[in-house]
Amino acid sequence: MTSVNETLVAGIDSSTQSVKVLLVRADDGVVVDEASAPHPNGTEVDPQAWWSALQTAGSGLLERASAIGVGGQQHGMVALDADGQVVRPALLWNDLRSAPQIATVVDHLGGPQRCADTIGSVPAASFTVTKLRWMAENEPERAARTASVALPHDWLTWQLAGGAAAGSAPTTDHGDASGTGYYSPAHRDWLPDVAAWALDRDVAPELPRLVAPGAVAAHTPAGVPLSAGTGDNMAAALGLSIGDGDVVVSIGTSGTAFCVADAPTAEPTGSVSGFADATGRYLPLVCTVNASRVLGVVGRLLGVDHATFAELALAGRPGAGGLTLLPYLDGERTPNRPDATGVFRGLTSAVTREDLARAAVESLLCSLADAVDALGITPTRILLIGGASRNPAVQQLAPAVFGQPVEVMQPGEYVALGAARQAAWALSGAPTPPEWPAAPAERFEAEPTPQVREAYAALREDTAGW
Repeated sequence: MTSVNETLVAGIDSSTQSVKVLLVRADDGVVVDEASAPHPNGTEVDPQAWWSALQTAGSGLLERASAIGVGGQQHGMVALDADGQVVRPALLWNDLRSAPQIATVVDHLGGPQRCADTIGSVPAASFTVTKLRWMAENEPERAARTASVALPHDWLTWQLAGGAAAGSAPTTDHGDASGTGYYSPAHRDWLPDVAAWALDRDVAPELPRLVAPGAVAAHTPAGVPLSAGTGDNMAAALGLSIGDGDVVVSIGTSGTAFCVADAPTAEPTGSVSGFADATGRYLPLVCTVNASRVLGVVGRLLGVDHATFAELALAGRPGAGGLTLLPYLDGERTPNRPDATGVFRGLTSAVTREDLARAAVESLLCSLADAVDALGITPTRILLIGGASRNPAVQQLAPAVFGQPVEVMQPGEYVALGAARQAAWALSGAPTPPEWPAAPAERFEAEPTPQVREAYAALREDTAGW
């Protein structure tokens, strides 16, 4: 039961699939209420659908909040005309039509290393800059009408502030801005000339005002402070309160590994995205295309449900009896093999159903261990989050493949929690985020199985030219 004297803040996670709203106690981060609403399917969406879903999920919650923060899916392109109206449906991070424009962007910025030095990353098709360039080349009339460009979380924060009708302009934070491709993490500022080039014109579109970490970005028409908001990965890091040496491995439809750092990253192969975080530091991140779907595909081939699949994998032999899977089922981003497919090695008449399940889990974990290695740090803690982290086989085999204990975080809405923590920070006016108790976690240990990673690495390298 909430006391009438308790200060509550709201955290919003506007993801690809849905919006989640948490109402949280500002002093200790305890969730007191929550709600969600779905988003439409697809890789391009009318932003108004996000606003409608937020109004549904936030009804009865946002009115009780003393401050509000928004965490949102990164990279999406919300193009607005001079009146603040949407020019076209927003292109989401998972819309890959701009893949041909990646090389154009990299060449314009002077090659992979100079590109990484300039924008912190070698962009993927998810990055906003490639989407702007795609629009300039394929929809020049819409590009010409584009007066300003916002990210999904920017647009939602702006709507909460009253939008164009209130005479305000969009704002953003450094974390989400660092995923656009026209922001410099090293200089912590926009690169308007890159945005102008992307739209094939001399004058840059208006870009959201950058808001410092912990600052108030705007107010709702009722006077409630709105924090800067941030991208979903940055919000998750804030919700988990990760520190030096912590590496978060998120196992969803795609996989990510990220950590906090004091200096920006400029890695030229494209493996590491050199993002800023939501606190004034940096958040180097590695993304894999194939994660939980690897388990789903092999489970479907075996004709078993999730629970039975986990039982089969745990009953399999370490190393899967010599069976190794390269899990690049739908191409891969880390390593950069967009045309790759999955490969089994060691398939013999002696292979069992248990081996097939075991090989799937081990290959997923090897791929994620490669992602952790790409970060270039020695983790002191590995924290597992995401839907597939609840799979018993993943939990028990992860420490064997990673070669160290792992902590599986209690299921939770960490993006929304991070957005709420940012809102509490903005409300307090303090120089640092509030100290909230760490989320509960279960620790798993196992004997390392280096031979599994060795077999996986050999298959990965042997297929590099395929």
